Amino acid sequence: MSTQTNSFGQIVGPALPNWTPRQPPSDAPMQGRFARLERLDLARHLTPLYEAVTEGGDDSLWTYLPFAQPTDQAAFADMLSRDFIGEAAKYQGFAIQDARSGETLGTAAFMRTDTASGSTEVGSVLFGPRLQRSPIATEAMFLMMKRVFDEQGYRRYEWKCDSLNTPSWRAAERLGFTYEGTFRQVMVYKGRSRDTAWFSMLDGDWPAIRRAFETWLDPSNFDADGGQIERLRTH
Repeated sequence: MSTQTNSFGQIVGPALPNWTPRQPPSDAPMQGRFARLERLDLARHLTPLYEAVTEGGDDSLWTYLPFAQPTDQAAFADMLSRDFIGEAAKYQGFAIQDARSGETLGTAAFMRTDTASGSTEVGSVLFGPRLQRSPIATEAMFLMMKRVFDEQGYRRYEWKCDSLNTPSWRAAERLGFTYEGTFRQVMVYKGRSRDTAWFSMLDGDWPAIRRAFETWLDPSNFDADGGQIERLRTH
């Protein structure tokens, strides 16, 4: 899209004469070959999710999340109830499940949704050990992208992380997000200062990224043991 000028000769952004505000991302389940996502619900997800994210005692899962590691299942329930569930929830959280076994293995959420501009963010990504670096995790992110761009018609999808969170930074780039810059001293959390790295994916980027995911997810790209043959290539 080319730039334009207004009646004062000032350069302004491209006109969007047919743009209309979008609806918030749907709460409906998202179904794939490896992954299934459904809106977080304490009755169905609390116990298996708590077991999944505490499996192996990997406390590092919580290092870069804005909320403290829960001390027990009751504290975890309080956190989910406050931030992810109900009308007042800050995040539109989804349980990520193994589509074949039905096991709940982690969460991710839509955050800071701006329906007027067609923008939302994926965040609060909490993957248990069995979900990390798995086809389930990759397809779950793809399903959320499809909801944002194909179903809801959004213009922009964001990923943000602590600038020191190297695994999250690498994941964003692998999934097709573009690094936009680092915002310095954005917040204080857990007694320390945080710089935040910003990444985005635009509707114009999406068709090529979608094709890359579809190629990667094709059954022919997985061996008899379920291992990938070719890596995901979004760039």
